[in-house]
Amino acid sequence: MEMPIISIIGRPNVGKSTLFNKIVGRKVSITEDTPGVTRDRIYQPATWLNYKFLLVDTGGLDLKDEDIFMSSIKAQIDIALETSDVVIFVVDGAESVNPTDREISNFLRKTKTKVVLAVNKYDSKITKDNIYDFYELGLGEPIGISAEQGTGVGDLLDEAVDGLTPVDELEEDDNIRVTLIGKPNVGKSSLLNYLTGENRSIVTNIPGTTRDSIDSLIKYKGNEYIFVDTAGLRKKKKIVPGVERYSVIRTLTAIERSNVCVLMIDALEGVTEQDSKIVGYAHDNNKAIIIAVNKWDALEKETKTMRNFEKKIREELPFVTYAPIVFISAKTGQRVNEFLDMIELVNNNYNHRIQTGVLNDILNKAVLMNQPPSDKGKRGKLYYGSQVSVRPPKFLLSVNDKELFHFSYLRYIENQIRDTYSFDGTPIILELKNRVSPRADKGPKR
Repeated sequence: MEMPIISIIGRPNVGKSTLFNKIVGRKVSITEDTPGVTRDRIYQPATWLNYKFLLVDTGGLDLKDEDIFMSSIKAQIDIALETSDVVIFVVDGAESVNPTDREISNFLRKTKTKVVLAVNKYDSKITKDNIYDFYELGLGEPIGISAEQGTGVGDLLDEAVDGLTPVDELEEDDNIRVTLIGKPNVGKSSLLNYLTGENRSIVTNIPGTTRDSIDSLIKYKGNEYIFVDTAGLRKKKKIVPGVERYSVIRTLTAIERSNVCVLMIDALEGVTEQDSKIVGYAHDNNKAIIIAVNKWDALEKETKTMRNFEKKIREELPFVTYAPIVFISAKTGQRVNEFLDMIELVNNNYNHRIQTGVLNDILNKAVLMNQPPSDKGKRGKLYYGSQVSVRPPKFLLSVNDKELFHFSYLRYIENQIRDTYSFDGTPIILELKNRVSPRADKGPKR
């Protein structure tokens, strides 16, 4: 089941981006006292109570503005409305009802999408007096909030998620979900067509042919895979308004739902900045990752071509060194079986669990070979560790002082774990917990 989408809309400078940042818990949207600062939709996964959703911030909307820029924002919001589960309509309570608010509300009443009306700046007496005026918009009971202070945001989210499916009730898919990501025209649709043996995806030399995510069932060696072909993500300046902009959100929701993400790179073009951004989103969401270099058959090769190409990838994408690299041709089928075998291996690693005794053996040896760092005469001590979850593998390490364990030492511990269990294709999360222990000088226990 896809992650629900909640979009925030409203006229310029009413506090949409401030509300967006408050909900996701960090500053993502740029906020200034200048109308129209947020021009593109911005999207981040967010949670509230037992609900998870993709939150979308939009540009300020003025339906009467004839400027081309405003018509572009209008097109974005049209599509956001068509595909969102809930829309939060933000108005400025300090100004009472604005003519543009009326225009937008007329537009919203014609949609079938659930609309929640948020009256911002409710921390002032003026707004509290004005809130009753917003009943005239015909969008139900206005909810007073202060996006900056957080007042009323909980009540707003309670209303927004009402009717959505809680996380613990979402359907679990036993099949392995594999999402193909990458720039336009790198061969994602061609690979899917080769795997399915049919032209499920339209394949042309025109970037952006695939505008939506397409699911296909592939059976291989007793396993069933759901392959998801996504629209290629371009640089923002090359994305045209309308359907293609919304395809970006579709791609990100597909990544959220996946077990394994496959970054496809064009062998003739090499790694680009956009490749780094695309795979960065999968990495930030702790997804298992494979890098597939496509069109390998079309590249002129020398003795060390593959080795040099792999070295270049590692230099350009240093944050996903755990991702295995496979060189394929979606056109001829070269190494496609090897690619499928790699998916099974990576998915197994993504779900692998190490026994506590074995893990502490690894930690004990690691500490003996390289003691934790010290600061001002105080040395870090690693007491013991346990694996607390999978997808991805997450380990909790009990230590005497988290501040003493620098990133470089944690990377060392991670490498020691990977030397024993490769965990190819999957990130590893190490979380520290301070613990005072009488056994502090005895190292990891079994």
